[in-house]
Formats: sequence, structure tokens, C-alpha cells
Amino acid sequence: MKTEPRVVEPSEWDEWYGKVVLAFGGVAAAPEHTELIREITEFDRTLGVWDGAECVATAASFSFRMSVPGGALAPTAGVSMVSVAATHRRRGILSAMMRSQLDDVRERGEPLAVLLASEPAIYGRFGYGAASRQLRADIDTARVTLSVPEGTDAIRLRKAEPDEVLADIEAVYARQLPGRPGLIARLPEWDRLQILDTPADRSGASPLQCVLAERDGEVVGYALYRVKPSWEESGPNGTVALQDLQAVEPQGHAALMRYLFGIDLTSTVSMSSRPVDDPWQHLVSDPRRCALRSWDGLYIRPVEVGAALAARTYRAPVDVVLEVEDAFCPWNAGRWRLSGDADGASCERTTDRADLALSVRELGTVYLGGFPLRGLADAGRVRELSPGALAAASLAFGSDVAPWGPHNF
Repeated sequence: MKTEPRVVEPSEWDEWYGKVVLAFGGVAAAPEHTELIREITEFDRTLGVWDGAECVATAASFSFRMSVPGGALAPTAGVSMVSVAATHRRRGILSAMMRSQLDDVRERGEPLAVLLASEPAIYGRFGYGAASRQLRADIDTARVTLSVPEGTDAIRLRKAEPDEVLADIEAVYARQLPGRPGLIARLPEWDRLQILDTPADRSGASPLQCVLAERDGEVVGYALYRVKPSWEESGPNGTVALQDLQAVEPQGHAALMRYLFGIDLTSTVSMSSRPVDDPWQHLVSDPRRCALRSWDGLYIRPVEVGAALAARTYRAPVDVVLEVEDAFCPWNAGRWRLSGDADGASCERTTDRADLALSVRELGTVYLGGFPLRGLADAGRVRELSPGALAAASLAFGSDVAPWGPHNF
């Protein structure tokens, strides 16, 4: 067989997507979900490898714009649905797809690629670095109380059907983009995917519910959630499963959390994808009863190092020469002078002496400001070649707001 990936034709999509489903466990999604995935598919960015009439490998990407430190929305390829059939492993198929995909991303002028890894061990060798973490929590609302900020009682809460207030939900989400690295601007039809609600999506919980937070008639926040009822001999102990919560002000956030804490017949608020600096952590009476833990989130791959580093701003002035290693995308290898501050940056080729040496994977890890260069140096992943360069660059690359990637793709 030939291992060269090729673009999938619309007539081949059912076969192609069937192999995606099989690779991720084989449980078919609801017809509504499958149809929506087809609608948002960018066929010229959808790849397959075929062995005769059988599709044996898949990969896709989407034309996103992602918020980076400083608030700009950088063109970014959203990589998704990558799979190789178990019958066709160790033949170089995955490497061929990654090669084809990254070459295409470069040709499109997108300086970054991003993915959510189902198996993190796969992507480091292709230059992707873990750039954010996500917070998980199961809050014991029978024992944990909230101390809300002054003015919270001025917020009005209103229940609504998610599809009827989708425009309000999306407006709040859009207002968050400049202030949170890692957020992805919605493409057409992707808003529908965020509120898709079929019995298969519920896992025994209620249909998707929505509550809006309003101040003087303006929507300032929302929460999307499900309730999963449960009973013990001592009484009800249901769970509120939070899908998404966004708010543009502290009082709106606190009012929504207080509402979730007070839903009848429940004793747990469970969340699986929140920013690690989520503000409710400073409102709870007992963080030990919140079962906090974190896991890896966004994986970032600088496709064009110069353009990627120039797309963001820097927390402190920086002027540093980076010696970059990139075996998979050799056009990035070599020395780059990064100069920038909070107002903007440039990153150009140079022959000057290097101050720091690292691989493109480490650049991906620190790109959104969620991990310090200092930590990577302590792990032996970054080498300081000029005294003082590490401290200055580590400060500059940081972000006051933790990166977060709640947008599923």
C-alpha cells in the first residue's frame, strides 16, 4: 500500500468518519452529532490514507484564530481526529500525515497549530508542547460554602433554553477572548456544537440546562450544566455537572456559582475543564473538600517560529537570541532574535550569539505563558548560554492570566 495522505472527497466522508469513530472506541455518535461534524468539516484540510478501498488513517484541521498573550487572535490550525488503524501501525503513516499537515499549515500562513491530545505521548516528537493545564473539581456543596463579593445580590439570574439564548452565550464568550490566552474564536456552526444535546450526550443526566446572569438587563455571564440525580438512604445526593461557565465580571461569576451550589437535591458540583486560576477557588470555605486536580490541556506547535513569537506580546521587555532545534520542521531551526514588550514584538533570523537553546517543543510549552522557561531549564529542557538571559526571558514569556482551552474540537 501507499502511505501518502490525500484530501478526502465529500463522497468518502462517511467511510473516513466511520474510521475516526472506530479509532476512538467504536461507539457511534447520535445522528445529529455526526451531521454537525460533517457540516463543519473543511474538506480541503481533511486527510486520509487508503489501503485499496479501505481508509486506514485519518487527520483533520480547522482554520481557527486563537487568543495569544496580548489579546491578538493568531491564525491557528486546530488539529483533530488523528488516527491510524491498529492493523497498519509502524509503517510511517502517522509521520506522513503530520508531515503533510504541517506543510499545508505553513503554506496557509498559519504560524501555530494546536490540539487536544487523546494520547499525549504521541505528539512531542512532532514538536507539540503541553502549553496549558485544566482544572478538575468535585465540590462537596453540602459542606463547602461560598463567600461572594459585594454587589453579587444585584445580579439577576434567569433560566433559559440554551438554543434560545445562543446569541447571548456567544456574545459573553466573545468578550472573553482578548483576556484569556488559548481561547478560540468561534467559526460558523461551531456554536451549535457547544450546546448539542442528545440522549447519548447525557450519560444518565438531565438535558442541557442554561442559566444567565444579568445586570441591568445586560447578560454578563452564563452557565451550561446538567443535573444527575442520585439517592441514598439518608437522602438525595445528586450531582451538578458543569459543562461551561463564562462571566465578564466577578459578581456575575459568583452569582452563577452560588446558583449551582444551591440546586435542589444535589450535593456535588462537578467540573472537568476549568482554568487553573478559576476565581471560585478564592470564594470557597474549604478547598480540601473540592477534590482539586489538574490535567494537560492545549498542545501548541509553532509552525513558523518567527511569526508565532511576533504574534504575541511580552509581560516585560525582552531582547534575546534563541537557538531553536526543530528536526521535523527544519525551516525553524537556527537562531532567532526576539525583541518585544507589552506593546508588540519582532522575531527575525540572526547570526548573533545565542542566549538560550531549546527545541520547538519547549517553545510551544511556554508560548501561552502557562509554564515558565525557568521550570523547563530546571528540567534540563532549556539551556542558558548567556548569564541572566533565562530570568529575563522567563519573566517576559509569562502571562498574568492562565491559558485555557475550553473550546472542543
